[in-house]
Amino acid sequence: MAATLAATLTLGQTALAQGAAPTAKIASGALRGSADGAVVSFKGIPYAAAPVGANRWRSPQPVKAWTGVRDATAYGNDCAQAPFPPDAAPIQTSPREDCLYLNVWKPATAKPGAKLPVVVWIHGGGFVNGGSSPAVYSGHNFARDGVVFVSINYRLGRYGFFAHPGLAAEGLGGNFGFQDQIAALKWVKANIAQFGGDAGQVTVFGESAGGMSMLMLLQAPEAKGLFHRVIVESGGGRATLAQPTMASAARTGERFAPGLTAAQLRALPEDKVTGTLSMMSMGDRGYSGPMLDGRTLLGVAVDAAAAGLMARVPVIIGANSADGFPMVTDKDKIFAAYGADADAARKLYDADGTTSGLQVGTMTSADVMFIEPARLMARTLSARGEKAWIYRFGYPASEMGPAMGGAPHASEIPYAFDTLQLRKGPAPKPEELEVAKQMHRYWVNFIKTGAPDGAGVPAWPLATPTATTVQMLDAAGARHIEDPYTARLNFVERRAEGK
Repeated sequence: MAATLAATLTLGQTALAQGAAPTAKIASGALRGSADGAVVSFKGIPYAAAPVGANRWRSPQPVKAWTGVRDATAYGNDCAQAPFPPDAAPIQTSPREDCLYLNVWKPATAKPGAKLPVVVWIHGGGFVNGGSSPAVYSGHNFARDGVVFVSINYRLGRYGFFAHPGLAAEGLGGNFGFQDQIAALKWVKANIAQFGGDAGQVTVFGESAGGMSMLMLLQAPEAKGLFHRVIVESGGGRATLAQPTMASAARTGERFAPGLTAAQLRALPEDKVTGTLSMMSMGDRGYSGPMLDGRTLLGVAVDAAAAGLMARVPVIIGANSADGFPMVTDKDKIFAAYGADADAARKLYDADGTTSGLQVGTMTSADVMFIEPARLMARTLSARGEKAWIYRFGYPASEMGPAMGGAPHASEIPYAFDTLQLRKGPAPKPEELEVAKQMHRYWVNFIKTGAPDGAGVPAWPLATPTATTVQMLDAAGARHIEDPYTARLNFVERRAEGK
């Protein structure tokens, strides 16, 4: 067996040197990938059995081994979802229920057992949209910089987060999408050495729903030991929304499919389960979202951190300067919602009365959902003796950036990936490329060493239990400064804690 594997890998390396397609041998079979300059990629690799038929609404099942060499030059299907046209990172596949695939990029010179650091990307999309195929999620430039990069799909919407009395009768239901993420990390542990990666040096990172997934992985017992560093981009941390229990999620599931047994649920057509659920219709009465299942989500992230229930690993955490969702833009209505604190809120967010309703709606929602919770998580982890670094991304790149007053939600992603040329919209400006260069370098440093500091980038001090400073990443360059949002964040903290 060992001789056969060594021969397969040697042949793959010889073929690559001759310009032929690169190959790799993993536990489930042989793969044929593609080369692009100094980087090799393998796409559409199944890490679990197709979650269809009898596997629908079950924990991810093992992949069946294949014979021959599997083509790994194209993305596998992203997970079933309804369209979301405004997405700044549109998927490039036809989404399907059969979707548990991952992708690997590595330096072309990386040999099996090379012990390169590994990073795993978990996409956002509100747990109802997204996938690993968007152009800006390419792992090419991480591999260019000496990192083995992995991106994954996980079940979304009602496929990924579902409870129902019919499933409860079989002892099933819960956060299947989170279980998929853990299964993918187990795949990485078992197979990444064949791509030159070090299973003992794995960083996980994600944004929005992916950032929330990071906070889940930090507390999930089954995820312990599968990663060693974490980057949380716009992941929150407080209980800003009511987290359903399994019981309440089952009642929601019953509204979607009243009276059905587990067998009848699994027989539902794919388009019926997918429906119109997307980030434009997340209030769907038949969808609960992630729930407290006692297996992946044990409780509110900051409470788990304070109780010492999170993995003891280095963490980078932060948010964007205009990271909110301005559902209401009428300033009077926004401030009226603060009740007795309305005047205080107005002084903080619209002191001279000239701030637009769009900006006020953006700022108030961003502070509550992402910016203050990131500060709290960094402080809490620091107080527990963990290494944590906090950032604020502030380059107003998109067309909406200036109108919203900063960097909108998710706009930092192509900077972290150094893939600005692949994003939707106009070509990047020279100053943007410099911002991307710095942010990407911080991320690569952290993946390689466990700290973002290093040659070529400004110093980034650790957070403290009472931190009022933040690492700014914007057009003025990276720098560590007193947080200009401190008064706002203190106000949010006081209200959240009922002080």
